Amino acid sequence: MQQVAHGDKQAFSVLYDAVASTVFGIVLRVVRDRAQSEEVAQEVMIDLWRQAARYRPEAGSVTSWVATIAHRRAVDRVRSAQAAADREQAQAARDHHTAFDEVSEQVETRLESEQVRRCMRGLTELQRQAVTLAYYRGLTYREVAEALRTPLPTIKTRMRDGLIRLRDCMGVTT
Repeated sequence: MQQVAHGDKQAFSVLYDAVASTVFGIVLRVVRDRAQSEEVAQEVMIDLWRQAARYRPEAGSVTSWVATIAHRRAVDRVRSAQAAADREQAQAARDHHTAFDEVSEQVETRLESEQVRRCMRGLTELQRQAVTLAYYRGLTYREVAEALRTPLPTIKTRMRDGLIRLRDCMGVTT
């Protein structure tokens, strides 16, 4: 390990041959995915090259030191993957919107339209004319009065009476 710490590539090659299968075995048991395990094992070997000077013989054998590094790195990978999955799931939950039921909306709109048409047929001809001009053509009371050549107070009365009849027919409560 001292030679590896001093950058001896031959010493690292010997270390690699001695511990690579142990590192991969530990990582594979924790990560459980071969491709990910190969990647993590490679990272562990790079760590060994970079951290060789940290090894202390009095703390344990090289094999146990390497096994500890491998296990920690594998656990880190699993935790990282789980955190990413949790973030994606949380984001998906935040982004989830209830699907808009277009068919139901169209049916409801059609039924409401039919009810309005039926209720409009229940108005007098004069009320229907005033309401149609105001609500379907967007005219003001004054413009409706001018279009029908009828005094403004009469138009307001026809509109009020017509809207009351529509409200009652539609079942709207105040």
